[in-house]
Amino acid sequence: MTKADIAQACFGQGFSCSQAVFAAYAEDYGMDQEAALRVAAAFGGGLARSGGPCGAMSGALMVIGLQHGMVSADAPQAKEHTYKIAQEFVERFRAANGAVDCRELLGHDMSTPEGRQAIKETGVTKAICPKLVQSASAILDEMLGAKTA
Repeated sequence: MTKADIAQACFGQGFSCSQAVFAAYAEDYGMDQEAALRVAAAFGGGLARSGGPCGAMSGALMVIGLQHGMVSADAPQAKEHTYKIAQEFVERFRAANGAVDCRELLGHDMSTPEGRQAIKETGVTKAICPKLVQSASAILDEMLGAKTA
């Protein structure tokens, strides 16, 4: 089973896109499933349902941080390296999906009550978000080297 499959299954259980992507990879970096789900919980819906950056993308960026993030003040090059990889991910996600912000990807602004209602009525998250979870996971697999569970 690939990480993308795990992320898809997690999303299908009702977790947000950010939780699904992050949790699929977190155990590889020493983080237990429950902690991963908690850490990523507020990033769905484009950062706390603000319609900003896609939660699937945010979950993937957190994984990039686990892999490459700066952990010592004596290693500023690690910060630059992480940003370079993260920027590559963002550009690849944008190229694959046409946008990076949730409101653009879904065609509705979930930061408003009207937007949330339209999203609920159209079922757009069930149609689009699984594809975004798959896309983020596939790009991440390519960039980090595919791992299977």
